[in-house]
Amino acid sequence: MNASTEKDIARAETRWLVVVIACVSLIMVMVIVAGVVMHINPPSNIERTKPQDLHLSAEFTEANLGTRVEANGQITARIVATQFAFVPRCVVLPAETPVTLRFSSPDVVHGILVSGTNVNTMVVPGYVAQVHTVFRKTGDLLMPCHEYCGLGHSEMVATVRVVPKADFKPGPDGRVACAAQ
Repeated sequence: MNASTEKDIARAETRWLVVVIACVSLIMVMVIVAGVVMHINPPSNIERTKPQDLHLSAEFTEANLGTRVEANGQITARIVATQFAFVPRCVVLPAETPVTLRFSSPDVVHGILVSGTNVNTMVVPGYVAQVHTVFRKTGDLLMPCHEYCGLGHSEMVATVRVVPKADFKPGPDGRVACAAQ
């Protein structure tokens, strides 16, 4: 092999190395922008619960279900997906505000999606499914179960009521219910 051929090969390899480094760098920048600036993150929350004690644990007892403004200002909606209903059947959340949806199931695998949004997750017994989102539009959004969970699956629907931020008024205990809105 002559010297000019070796130099051509080395030059071509260098160009491809630059192209690969540029592609990897571009992907890394896109991941960072999506995660930090746009707040689009893969589900990475792993919390375990005991399905048999779900209604007895502090977080998912009946008194804690629904929407609540936490002491730190975080708005969290806690929902139990059980055959064949969501408890509560309606949650109120403010528009244009970061909110956290937390789900758990005591019985079988369920799936939820909130129509017209990118909220979509599986609810597996023994785990807490958590979604962070910002609702951009106001109105009543349907939240059906999208994982077949038994004969009453088609009746398993809840409502996410998104209200303007000015109309979101929690009570003295930080709770907000659909009947009050």
